[in-house]
Amino acid sequence: MIVNEIRAKTILSKSQIYDYALNAYVGCLHNCLYCYAKFMKRFTGHREPWGAFVDAKVNAPELLAAEVARKRKGRVWISGVCDAYQRIEENYRLTRSCLEILVDHGWPVTVQTKSPLVLRDIDILKRAADVEVGFTITTADEKVRRIFEPGAPPITKRVEALATLHAAGISTFVMIAPFLPHADGLVEMLAGKVDHVLIDKYNYHYADWAYRKHGMQDALTGEFFARAGDDLQRAFKRAAVACRKLY
Repeated sequence: MIVNEIRAKTILSKSQIYDYALNAYVGCLHNCLYCYAKFMKRFTGHREPWGAFVDAKVNAPELLAAEVARKRKGRVWISGVCDAYQRIEENYRLTRSCLEILVDHGWPVTVQTKSPLVLRDIDILKRAADVEVGFTITTADEKVRRIFEPGAPPITKRVEALATLHAAGISTFVMIAPFLPHADGLVEMLAGKVDHVLIDKYNYHYADWAYRKHGMQDALTGEFFARAGDDLQRAFKRAAVACRKLY
């Protein structure tokens, strides 16, 4: 793992999903094979493989304190092109500092992660006026998870973290994107632990070789996404879990 400390010029960027995105890190140690954020290497100059490096924007809290004072208030997505709670956050605590600034200023926040480290900051989340925490969970099969998300936390740890947050009265959701083979088992795992579920295929083709190597190429087809997505959505609704398909 290569870690660089850098100083950014800005920290709140415009987002097509929410009003702003906040990324305190460049790069992600989860090393998910399908990750769309790999395009960042075109702009960062890194020669290392995606998943082998992280740049920590050590002045992120300083920048954010200045930007919330002068920018129009809007919902902030933590994060768009990295996982804000990847393991490097344990030491740098940049996400925690930024989250505290946003909450203290009354800004709405959507946190999206794959890491139970978010529970460390439950004290801040519980006093937020408008916050939701989402976990990306792409399959219910740990063997599939290890193929496509080799550096990410196990599925059970994510579900347990969701249950803790939900029980604490914090709004929770799950993003099943890309939904991988054997995602149907998530219905039983998530019932009673989330306020809603989103399903998307997010097929950026970075991981096509892994589907073929492991005999899962049928899950790359449009027929799979149409059939499995509809089946999954219906199953969540039968379990009284609000579910929306994004494609």
